[in-house]
This record gives sequence, C-alpha cells and structure tokens, in this order.
Amino acid sequence: MSGPQQPAPDAGPRPHARGHSTFGRWLYSALWILSRTLGVALFGVRVGCDEPLPSTGGVLVLSTHQSHLDPLLLGLATDRRLSSMARSSLYRFKPFGFVITALDAVPIDRAGSAVAAMKVVIKRLQDGAAVIVFPEGTRTHDGRMGEIKSGFAILAKKARVPIAPVAIVGAYECWPRSRRYPRPGRIRLEFGRVLSVDEVAALDEKSLVAECTRRLEELDARGRAARAGRRFTAPAARPPAPA
Repeated sequence: MSGPQQPAPDAGPRPHARGHSTFGRWLYSALWILSRTLGVALFGVRVGCDEPLPSTGGVLVLSTHQSHLDPLLLGLATDRRLSSMARSSLYRFKPFGFVITALDAVPIDRAGSAVAAMKVVIKRLQDGAAVIVFPEGTRTHDGRMGEIKSGFAILAKKARVPIAPVAIVGAYECWPRSRRYPRPGRIRLEFGRVLSVDEVAALDEKSLVAECTRRLEELDARGRAARAGRRFTAPAARPPAPA
C-alpha cells in the first residue's frame, strides 16, 4: 500500500483509547496485520492521500461504496481505528460478521428507527471515534458512484466533526453484488482533503451535500485514472459563490 498516512508494515494500527478490552485490541491488531498482507497480495491495494485523517477526535469518513470489502479496506488504509455502520443482515454470514465486529462495525436495523440509528452514530462521533458512512446507502450495482444522500450532513453538523471524503475504486470488480465470494484484482483508495468543522458549519445542508458529492466524484475519477495507469487532470476550481 502507498500514501503518506501509511505506517510501517509491522507497526499495526493505533488502537482507539476508549471501550476496548485488551483482547479486543490484540485481535484488532492481529487482524489488521494479517488482512493488510492479504489485501496487498490478493487485491493489490494502493492508497492515494491528500491529507491523513485527524489523529484524534471525532471524524466522519465519507466513502463511496463498492463491495462488502469496503469497511475492511478503509480500516487497512489508515492507522486510525475506524467504526462503520453495517446492515444487521450482514452479520448472518458468521465469518464476515466476526471480522466487521472486530473492526468496530455498528449493526443498524434498517427496519428500525432512523432517528435512533443517527443518535448512536452522533454519540460515537462525539465520543471521539472515526466513523465510516456510505452516503450512497448501498453497494453500487454497476461499479459507478450512485446518488449521494443527505443524511451524513446532519450527522456531521449535529456532532460538530470534520468530514474526510474517500473514493474506493476496483472493489466492485473484485466482489460485485452478483458474486458470492471475492476474487483477486486491483483496488485503489483515494483520500481527499478533510473538510474542517468550520467548513462544515459554514455550509447549509444542501451546499454541504453538493460539495462532498463534487469531491467524491473527483476522487473517484482520480482513482480510476491511477488504477488504469493514466494521468489525471483535476478540473479547474470553481469560483466562490457571490456573497
């Protein structure tokens, strides 16, 4: 894996300070090292990074969603311990459920109360965790980025945390919805510049969704270019909106 936020191969992730037993921290670190080795060997995982995640404090990691591998890939791409929301149905496959539990996934019942689920995530963010949110709401059907829904904007504003956009490219080809098991391939993750708490607060919900959508689309295009060995030219910056 490459990118400025990557630790030495034998360093392991930096454990989150709260709420983890000694066994849980050991298990997470062991899975991190093993999975990172397999990730590079089987999926050729590479990482591009404009800015590393904040080392402490709550942060909302806003990622595109390509496959069941995504929470694992995001966890391997940073030395910051991450939490993610996961449909409760994902836990039916016991081995996968075991892995995502070790990676601090939070089971969410989609048939239950959306407000209750949001309160759980906001509390975790306020407690200083880095939480993964997939704003498309579900895995892609064709490998392309889907519509970005606005729920994440409420989470970030209520919890008063920064937003770190990430695009994942190639995971769909390795594990599309039509396949029961993953296959080898090449995967790339692109971490963009973090939107600060002040930047998040300065934008209304609609503008924040538009800005994050723009950033995710650019990161997705950059990741696809890098994966294909092509040079990527970023679009010209938009002029600021008139006051």
